[in-house]
Amino acid sequence: MRVDISFGGIIMSELSIIESTPFPVTVASLTQDLTRLGVKAGDVLLVHSSLSRIGWVCGGAHAVILALQEVLGPSGTLVMPAHSGQVSDPAAWENPPVPKMWIEEIYAQMPAFDPTMTPTLGMGAIAELFRTTPGTLRSNHPQVSFAAQGPLAEDITRDHPLTPQFGTASPLGRLEAHNAKILLLGVGFDSCTTFHMAEALSPVMPEKQMGAAITLEGRRQWQWFEDYAYDSDDFAQLGADYEAVSGNVVNGKVGNADCKLLSARPAVAFASEWLAKHRFSKRE
Repeated sequence: MRVDISFGGIIMSELSIIESTPFPVTVASLTQDLTRLGVKAGDVLLVHSSLSRIGWVCGGAHAVILALQEVLGPSGTLVMPAHSGQVSDPAAWENPPVPKMWIEEIYAQMPAFDPTMTPTLGMGAIAELFRTTPGTLRSNHPQVSFAAQGPLAEDITRDHPLTPQFGTASPLGRLEAHNAKILLLGVGFDSCTTFHMAEALSPVMPEKQMGAAITLEGRRQWQWFEDYAYDSDDFAQLGADYEAVSGNVVNGKVGNADCKLLSARPAVAFASEWLAKHRFSKRE
């Protein structure tokens, strides 16, 4: 059986992953690597991940989740993005776009977001499996929900406001309040959603109209709302600058994956200042 894994638009065959992996990656080796990186029992940990970057994992995404749970222990809280960007305004879709004549029908017929059923989009195999794992809670935002397990899972996922979706009352805001750790597991700073909170805190962020299919008062409907025009295009540079000046980013390997471990609160504070200087000042 041929297995293909997609990462960043590149299709990697299972054979190519095997050939790039010197030794099988296992729950035991992942646990050792995560501990060496600095993940500890009792941590509140937000994980962004790429399974293919880890190498050939004995047990795949299941093994990675087991290792994360083992290191965090029963007192730790594991969080992953469960974003579902497909539940959005089809007029804004670009990769690929749909014919304009379809748009009104999509508004009328797209199934409402359901936290128990709606799949993630573009979050990777680990996050998608975690969403369905018994005991996982999921916030109720139709486009940018988060999934969580552990003692703080209910607090982190409850009452996710439709807008601002990344503000202080969102799961990101609660993670920042707990000074959660962020693990970039085989992905870069461009995947660090925590930086979006700094955008939401800015008084000069531009806004845009968004839409989603939701259930309201027991009925499916299309809901329009205003939120910020979030933009991650400069997050890679933002993260590189933060790493260069802060000394608060730990680098290491988990399996084959290059990883970064950082704390949410100082990262958000730096991002707020960086965006004001490097992005928003250019618009004045």
